[in-house]
Amino acid sequence: MGAPHIGAGPDGRLGAAPDGRLGAAAGFVGFLFAMELSSGFLQAWFSPVLSAIGEKYSVGPADLNWVQTSYLLATAVLVPLLAKMGDRYGHKRMLVVATAMVTVGSIVSALAPTYGIFILGRAITGALAAFLPLEFAIVRERAGEQSGKAIGLLVGGLTLGASVGVVLSGILASFLSLTVLLLVPAMLMAFALVVVVFFVPETTARTTGRLDWAGAVLLGAGLAFALFAISTGNRFGWSSSPVLGGLLLGGALLALWVMLERRVASPLVDFAMLSGRAGVGLPILLAALFGAQLFGSQTPIALFVGTDPAAAGFGLGLTSSMIGLVLVFASIAAFAGTFVGPRLGARAGDVTAVIVGAVTAALGYALLTVLHSDTVSVLAWLVVSGLGNGIIIAALPNVVVARAPRDSVGIASGLYNSARTVAGAIAGASFTAVMSGFTATLDGGSVITSEAGYQAVWVICGLLSLAVAGLAVVTRGPAPDRDASTAPAAEPAEA
Repeated sequence: MGAPHIGAGPDGRLGAAPDGRLGAAAGFVGFLFAMELSSGFLQAWFSPVLSAIGEKYSVGPADLNWVQTSYLLATAVLVPLLAKMGDRYGHKRMLVVATAMVTVGSIVSALAPTYGIFILGRAITGALAAFLPLEFAIVRERAGEQSGKAIGLLVGGLTLGASVGVVLSGILASFLSLTVLLLVPAMLMAFALVVVVFFVPETTARTTGRLDWAGAVLLGAGLAFALFAISTGNRFGWSSSPVLGGLLLGGALLALWVMLERRVASPLVDFAMLSGRAGVGLPILLAALFGAQLFGSQTPIALFVGTDPAAAGFGLGLTSSMIGLVLVFASIAAFAGTFVGPRLGARAGDVTAVIVGAVTAALGYALLTVLHSDTVSVLAWLVVSGLGNGIIIAALPNVVVARAPRDSVGIASGLYNSARTVAGAIAGASFTAVMSGFTATLDGGSVITSEAGYQAVWVICGLLSLAVAGLAVVTRGPAPDRDASTAPAAEPAEA
């Protein structure tokens, strides 16, 4: 389950609605809540059935990481782009576009004849991550003083939908074909599209300025080439032409993207926040390390617990329904951590809360690495790591916001979200390479990731968590003056 985005939507420019709007607000917020339930369903729907997807397309565990990686790669580009288009053209209008994209992407994945087309559909559904930022902007303008409660309700809807979706997907997998099962979230999204078209109001505030289309293309293409090369390094050989070419081309495109972002007036990602006096560079690096661990670990864990120990010599051999139950317990632990984080932050500081959460997550991964032969042990360690991750989810955004200038909180929040998703995509591709480097051949000739491959992933996740804790210690220093400006403004690109 993806963590909610922070600070999305316009910041500080939408005033309270007149009291007359408050009654009407309850109605459209209810419809947005239904949308977030559907969103949560889709985000959690695939984890319990990853093994079935692999069987349908004859894809091994390593390559199944692309189910999550393709989604994260797309969100890194689509979320800031759709959010800025919402500011310019209307948030409801862009919510309609995003919902239509997710509906189409879900149908493409459900009916895909090949794994490549299935992954293309998953990438199209990356627009799903833009739902909350766009909804937040609508709520802030139309719900007035009730916007805080409404936003909390939407986040709760996402969490509830994911918790129910991961269990329901596993249960239905026992009764439905994979195609029909994957059409369920597509039908929910089609319903959500009708809801947003007819029952959600439009915002009136608009911004001006050019959209960074070139930046979006360079970022998406650069990441795609680089991540493909990383994920296929063991298959083709790290010195092979496809891998070296992908790395060089991806690196060149990303270098051009960074140069462009430093020059345009309205960049997709504002690098001035990282290098200026705002002091958010270290917290954003923390977010990247955390995102790599959080998102990168999800697919390997789901695949491990579904591996048949009778055939492979390891794994738990859980059915899809049981996989859903195991994952929902980990989600509940993370949800509990989001309540612990603020309380710990209030008593000892948000940085301390991040350290505690990171050490707790590292402990969970360490125990999972050495003790994973039975369901109770695996579930216990996933709860431990989930609790730690939940604490970080709650505390780390506060660290970012506290170190950002008061007039740049929205930009810093966008950097936080982008860092997590990009790092998660990179981790997914990297873990594909790791898992394809540790293989075992079954009696029937099938090649799967060995036990050592999964252990290597968990060790890396534990080390990433410890890196978060260590870097957080460095971040303990006093935050810079929040009224200070950031680095000099970027110069517009020459025509």
